[in-house]
Amino acid sequence: MFWKGVWGYLPANIVQGVVGFLTIVLFTRLLSPEDFGRYALAFSVMTLAHVAVFSWLEASMARFWAAQSGASLNGHFASLYRTAFALSVVFLIVIGIGLWLWPTDLLFKIALAVGLAGAPARCLMKLGQERFRAAGEVRKAAGFDMAVSIGGLLIGVGFALAGAGGAAPLLGLGLAPLLALPFVLPGELKQARDGRFEPGRMRSYALYGYPIAMSLALTVVLSSTDRFLLAAFMDEAAVGAYHAGYSIANRTLDVLFLWLGSAGQPALVMALERGGKERLNIAAREQLSTFLLVGLPAAAGVALVARPLAEVLIGENLRVAAASITPWIALSALLYGLTAYYFGQAFTLGRKTKNLLAAMAIPAGANVILNLILVPRFGVMGAAWATAASFGLGLLATMALGRRVLPLPVPWESLIRCGVATAIMAAMVSLVPPLGGIVELILAAGVGVIVYAAVALTINAAGVRDVALRLLKRRRVRKAAA
Repeated sequence: MFWKGVWGYLPANIVQGVVGFLTIVLFTRLLSPEDFGRYALAFSVMTLAHVAVFSWLEASMARFWAAQSGASLNGHFASLYRTAFALSVVFLIVIGIGLWLWPTDLLFKIALAVGLAGAPARCLMKLGQERFRAAGEVRKAAGFDMAVSIGGLLIGVGFALAGAGGAAPLLGLGLAPLLALPFVLPGELKQARDGRFEPGRMRSYALYGYPIAMSLALTVVLSSTDRFLLAAFMDEAAVGAYHAGYSIANRTLDVLFLWLGSAGQPALVMALERGGKERLNIAAREQLSTFLLVGLPAAAGVALVARPLAEVLIGENLRVAAASITPWIALSALLYGLTAYYFGQAFTLGRKTKNLLAAMAIPAGANVILNLILVPRFGVMGAAWATAASFGLGLLATMALGRRVLPLPVPWESLIRCGVATAIMAAMVSLVPPLGGIVELILAAGVGVIVYAAVALTINAAGVRDVALRLLKRRRVRKAAA
């Protein structure tokens, strides 16, 4: 199931990666630094609100679908969707009153209102996608991912050209899932028609899912505190520069980990539910080896090409500051990916999600303290240092607490071999002459891919040579049979 998902979600994650980069390229040019900063702040608030209110429903859909059947399955759908609709009504009323009463900058208030208003549609869309992933309907889940990503970018660019300012990208994020709902929601609601709302079920889902939502909220706090402190101690243009650099590195790594995590999380659940801990350990070892094989060189590569990457992707007014923080954010993204998409799974698989909340509270608190200390003195660079240190602390806390719930294996041999291949790659890429712009970026990326692939195959990092030989043998057998 894992490899089916890996290959099935590849097109969607390529699209998400391209859209993520185009978002930076286009909006850092179409928006002023101040408007881009307003968008970054509003996006952080929007994400935090969505996570706090709706994410526990999405987590429950992902975790409990596999164990349902018959009437129980109908009750599962009915309980989740009726709760989602009720929460949506309350959410829209509360944010409407709150924004009306909040005496803040009008342009920021407009951007924030737009972002928050789209949260219910994103939740309903996400519920459908989580069900598709849990059921192994990879093509359907990936298809909607691609449609919403592309649609959101196009809508946002259209509003930016029309002069919507910092609200433009958020209009795209809200309207794209809303337009996709007619193609998802009717089929999902059919599953709920014969079911009834079950308060006991939702209490158990809340006990499972809300600690996950709160831990995600703490992650959002961890990754966005710096923006608000930069706005307080500096200005919105500094927020825009920081968000641009953060987005380059974080988006690259997050797309990779989300790709593997989209396939990995359902596969781990299925392995545990139907094969026990022995099967889980086999699946988990395979997944982390794959994460290391892809994630280590990706993080190192982004750090090494920070300057030419910023020259290609980011508008001139923001690129210098953005390039300076990119290596630190690449490290942060790698640490967070390992935390969220592998070691953090111990809490969801073991259904001890309160421990996950405790694990994330540690780095979130540390992040606030470090930012208060470093941002006033070092500006955007201080924020980047605080982020990297906090995510490192978060990884250590998650590993330590997760072992008490459900120990997940660490393939040390794969870690060492992938680390060696990454170090050799980094040494060779560092020798590429500083030609600047797209030429340097292409040359460095080409050298990095060739060197890493050659070394990884030679030393069989994460078993990649074994996999390659196995695939080659299958191809030869099929060719001979044809």
